[in-house]
Amino acid sequence: MRSLKSTTTGPLLSSLLLLALAGCASSPYDEAKDPLEPVNRVVYSFNDKLDRILIKPLAKGYQKVVPAPARKGIDNFFNNLLEPRTVVNDLLQAKFSQGLHDTTRFAFNSTFGVAGLLDVSTDWGLPRHQEDFGQTLGHWGLGEGWYLVLPVLGPSTVRDTAGLYPDYLLDPVARWDEVRERNALTVLRGIDTRAQLLTATKVREKAALDPYLFTREAYRQRRWNLIYDGDVPPPEFDDDE
Repeated sequence: MRSLKSTTTGPLLSSLLLLALAGCASSPYDEAKDPLEPVNRVVYSFNDKLDRILIKPLAKGYQKVVPAPARKGIDNFFNNLLEPRTVVNDLLQAKFSQGLHDTTRFAFNSTFGVAGLLDVSTDWGLPRHQEDFGQTLGHWGLGEGWYLVLPVLGPSTVRDTAGLYPDYLLDPVARWDEVRERNALTVLRGIDTRAQLLTATKVREKAALDPYLFTREAYRQRRWNLIYDGDVPPPEFDDDE
């Protein structure tokens, strides 16, 4: 059996390397750094074909067969499982008041909300926040680095890819001991997430002249919006301009 040191050193070193590549702080208004665009487009095409052939049909079937209240409960359940990850990143970003808010939210939904199937906290004035390690790195000024398209996982950046391993460690589904149960939960969560994006991808298919560029810019804008909690600073201009 491999030691804990041997199982964690590799991913940690990879994360450090990715952090080094991410470079200095960047602005939401910087142009996308996409030197790997030819490779990214190949991966994007692969993901798109996989989605059209398998994932999207499953999501449509799921949406058609599973009643809306049940889908909402499933979504609430998975969101609740990730609340501890949000709390950890709240604290890493020094958002202590929000950390208390999200801890209380997790406690209420886990108990009064029947293991998170019901989102009672939002109705009680405790709306959900989304925080992950990639956002934490951005919060402290780390640049997004190159844009990347990951197989199956989709759009990312060097900074967000560096955050995947810490996020994995705080994901109870990914760390579930029983393999069959873990796989079933992972598939269910993936299909549920894809079902929620059916409308968004329909808009992209109709409106985007270049779906790759549309997806890239939409992803980057969403990530900056999350990093700044919806209050992205305006662009800065030189006085001479």
